[in-house]
Amino acid sequence: MRVKPVSLKDMAVTRSEIWRLEKYLRKLFRLDTITIVERPKQQDSVEVLIDGDFIGVLFKDEEDGEVSYAFNMAILEMDLPEPPAAR
Repeated sequence: MRVKPVSLKDMAVTRSEIWRLEKYLRKLFRLDTITIVERPKQQDSVEVLIDGDFIGVLFKDEEDGEVSYAFNMAILEMDLPEPPAAR
């Protein structure tokens, strides 16, 4: 069986997918301030925001006819809290 090559148009995240992903993440993290927005120059991914602040990117992947999404979030060391004092 031949697998049909995936075009860039097929990889585009649709508005329906954005709505579904946003609902899923809001329910998963119990956080209604999560929003997902399109990226102006990339169709295969969307930006994830909390309270309007960028937190990461969701990438769409299609392989063997199955669609999945990968969430990529970078955490800067300077944003982490200080460790507790050693005892």
